[in-house]
Amino acid sequence: MLKRITPAQLRIGMFIHELGGSWMSHPFWRSKFLLSDDKTLAKVLDSGIPDLVIDTSRGLDVPAEPIATPEVTAPAPLAEETPRPPPPASVLLPAAGPDYRQAASLCERSMAVVHELFHEARMGHAIDAEHCVPVVQEVIDSVAQNPTTLTSLARLKTANSYAYMHAVAVCALMASLSRTMGLTPEQTREAALAGLMLDIGKTRMPAELHDKPGRLSDAEQAQFQAHVRHGQQLLLEAGGFSPAVIDVALHHHERVDGAGYPDRLSGDGISLFSRMAAVCDVYDAVTSRRPYHAPWDPAEAMSHLAHTKGQFDPRVFQAFVKSVGVYPNGSLVRLRSERLAVVRSQGLASLLQPKVAVFYSVAERHALEPFELDLADPKADDKITGIESPEAWRFKDLDRLWLAPLK
Repeated sequence: MLKRITPAQLRIGMFIHELGGSWMSHPFWRSKFLLSDDKTLAKVLDSGIPDLVIDTSRGLDVPAEPIATPEVTAPAPLAEETPRPPPPASVLLPAAGPDYRQAASLCERSMAVVHELFHEARMGHAIDAEHCVPVVQEVIDSVAQNPTTLTSLARLKTANSYAYMHAVAVCALMASLSRTMGLTPEQTREAALAGLMLDIGKTRMPAELHDKPGRLSDAEQAQFQAHVRHGQQLLLEAGGFSPAVIDVALHHHERVDGAGYPDRLSGDGISLFSRMAAVCDVYDAVTSRRPYHAPWDPAEAMSHLAHTKGQFDPRVFQAFVKSVGVYPNGSLVRLRSERLAVVRSQGLASLLQPKVAVFYSVAERHALEPFELDLADPKADDKITGIESPEAWRFKDLDRLWLAPLK
């Protein structure tokens, strides 16, 4: 039974179904949770919300009589079935510029929502589709304002944030790709939501498979591939998700040449959203640091995907390159002047002429004071001649060159 109460009536052991006021005005990025400790209770009381709704079928009800004596203590919190994993930590460098700080704030809020959704799924609870809507819209708005800022930032992942940040990254990449392909606002929202939820089935995978280094056995590979079926089932059971979103959870590992799974679909037999998700999913995965591989340079990844014949829809991939860039932000490139630079932002006129941070002289083998160079400016008299591997050069802190303002 749902019951609206005042914050003063709130007690540990109650299940909060809805917090009053705007979701942006309080510090909680989940609307349904068990109130299980004094710290969270104090946080709710300090947030200034006008009222809230509790679900008495999942937690305690308001006491029939007021608590009159100090001997009467609050009921013990209800035990959860499994420990809640710690929330993901911020991955942003302190010196980042204002655009990236704003995007980082969105990343952290979005990751918190995904963290809660994944936890609910692991606990066997239903997923609330409406809980995703504000996050998806914020991501779309951010991509519309700065097309590559959020998608670039989302590559920065820590070990405990990968699953959640990957969901946010694919959501942003799907939103950006949808805009480039000229999809309607409704289609863009649906595609972005599909990106956010495509790996929800991994909550049903054995924990040891998530980041196992080395090759999986045949049995382990079968368990891993089953996550797409689990994702489909979870979204069907939740209700509120469109057939297109559910299809992406099931078919984002299909390939146009028929070599994917689980149904070995090919060509136009794969839905448009699933063909889009296939590119976005792989790009973010290979450009992110994992326990079993170092991240690929973004430009290296783009080059590799371009030469992967038969796996991705050519039309979708061309649009993806336009949305992210031939040389995505953070790419290490060599210039005609025999200097190295890191791509900071995309050029407005040409995909081949981004803005870069020049920082190293190859000819003289020494570092330079970093400075920004707009390769689209005729006065720059320079151009990109190739991509370089950060691992081979062993440079440190390259992320600072595209995240932080230059002097």
